[in-house]
Amino acid sequence: MDVSRGSALALLGVGLFLATMVVGAATAPSGSTGGVDESTTPTAFPNGTDAPSDPGGTATPSETPAADEPQTLVGNQGGWVTHGSVIAFDGREVVWRNTKADGYFEVSRLDDGRVLAAFANESSEDCGELSPPCARTGYRILEPGSGDIRSEYSFPVGSITNSEVHAADATDDGIVYVDMDAERVVVVENDTEVWEWRASELYEAPEDPTSRDWLHINDVDTIGDGRFLVSVRNANQILIVERGEGVVEVINEDDGSSDANCLTDGRLYDADGDGDVRCGDPSVIKEQHNPQWLGDGAVLVADSENDRVVELHRTDDGDWEPVWAVDRAGGIELTWPRDADRLPNGNTLIADSRNRRVVEVNPQGEAVWNVSVGAAARTGPGIVYEADRLPYGEYAGSYDGASTATDANGTATPADATQTKTPLPRMTAANGSGALTAPDDDIPLLSEAVAGMQGTFAWVPIWFGELHLAATALGVVFVLVGGVDHLLAARGISLPGRE
Repeated sequence: MDVSRGSALALLGVGLFLATMVVGAATAPSGSTGGVDESTTPTAFPNGTDAPSDPGGTATPSETPAADEPQTLVGNQGGWVTHGSVIAFDGREVVWRNTKADGYFEVSRLDDGRVLAAFANESSEDCGELSPPCARTGYRILEPGSGDIRSEYSFPVGSITNSEVHAADATDDGIVYVDMDAERVVVVENDTEVWEWRASELYEAPEDPTSRDWLHINDVDTIGDGRFLVSVRNANQILIVERGEGVVEVINEDDGSSDANCLTDGRLYDADGDGDVRCGDPSVIKEQHNPQWLGDGAVLVADSENDRVVELHRTDDGDWEPVWAVDRAGGIELTWPRDADRLPNGNTLIADSRNRRVVEVNPQGEAVWNVSVGAAARTGPGIVYEADRLPYGEYAGSYDGASTATDANGTATPADATQTKTPLPRMTAANGSGALTAPDDDIPLLSEAVAGMQGTFAWVPIWFGELHLAATALGVVFVLVGGVDHLLAARGISLPGRE
């Protein structure tokens, strides 16, 4: 062969890359390059009829019709804790935002109309007993409309990675939050810690929980009667923790099968080395986020690593099993969803994180509304963490009939109507669009690499997956080998195969 071999290889590599991008974009679902599907206006079910998810007639849909331009509050992580923001949408229009944190996570509207937001900053000089610089994390109260910070409760951590406060929720007299660094749940009243639950009461604990990503407790919700719903991500489990009692129920309890999934990457701690830890079945939920309590015996879960949203019901023997699942919306597969809220009309609002969108689906899993957070974010990839539909927010078990009105800024307005409590609609196996048994379709190394790229670079399209990355990498190899071959040939150096 003459020197054209190197040029041919380089051209082949460039052609492979271009073909990968062109074919990938052409075959992607409509609108997926920007994370926005063609959508319709969300609709409420007619007054006095049962929601499709409620064939038994145990819940009545809200009498409030869905707005033509629904109001949505979004916690945007940004990238991997960079370029974070809180964004308030009126329809798809941004009406206010706060960008004063490296990462924002769970957000919710308080009864007085202000916004509670969990946050983290990568660098701070206010480090207490730690050596500066340190990371700092906690929660803030924001003023809707302006996005101004009205108050903050925060503390230093050694590293922002796997130590952030991902969730905070209002209690009757204060705020409850999850301290991922020390793996505990904490109630704060008047800026003072008044109660805590430590995960070491249930799980085998390392000597220093802050030294590793042990449990990654990422959510807590107040569900009434002094109880909290707590998400333990690395154990694939959700706990019900009661003040004064501790853990009273485990959702997705260890069934005695292999715990290998929970022992990878130095996660759950095996103190006695017998290979047995408290690990839930990953085919039920795997590394979940932001579960919502739908009432006794039902929970809605963003089943993140299984790329779906799933509803679990308690069985007669006390186990929990999937009864409804959604794994795509608007023709686009969900990719690492991290929040799902059941709305009073029976629809479900989903924060589809790596697709950089918030999408509302009906009980059949059909998209009825969405907004692109990636397009709305001023900087960074727009990796959405959590979304709340106003005025509902994330109800626990029942809702108040939506009699508390809000304006476009999310500020509460007076309401004379008597507050009533109506059970949130539940789903059945007849609804939904996803498999009830989650597949394990990750490709080692490639799946992690794609996730890293999508959370780092805003220009990576949401349809770019493992096969696209593999083809791109092969193209780069062809270009590099061809370039080296061409340069060596130009200097008269012969390689094997060259005549």
